[in-house]
Amino acid sequence: QVQLVESGGGLVQAGDSLRLSCVASGGTIGTYAMGWFRQAPGKEREFVTAISWRGGVTNYSDSVKGRFTISRDNAKNTVYLQMNSLKPEDTAVYYCAAKYYIGSPLPQRGDEYNNWGQGTQVTVSS
Repeated sequence: QVQLVESGGGLVQAGDSLRLSCVASGGTIGTYAMGWFRQAPGKEREFVTAISWRGGVTNYSDSVKGRFTISRDNAKNTVYLQMNSLKPEDTAVYYCAAKYYIGSPLPQRGDEYNNWGQGTQVTVSS
């Protein structure tokens, strides 16, 4: 199983951008679907976005569609989440997740993923 470490979180103002990174170790993510989830205080963890093992297929939650972009560099064992036009409601701990999976459709439920990072805090002030 791969180990995942997220980075890139921070405190920003509404309208700003951030790019999160998720670096994998202990194996290659080349045959893994990768996802980002988030959890705000007092709320359940929610799906944000996912990307297929080769990067050719992505999907997004309605709340981030058009603002966030997921990408991956399998050679670097890294997945990225570019977040633009951030809103206060995007404030949450963001988690990277991996699932050994080369099929379709992309998994969107948290219990479908086997590997998780420790999370990185994103705080958006108004």
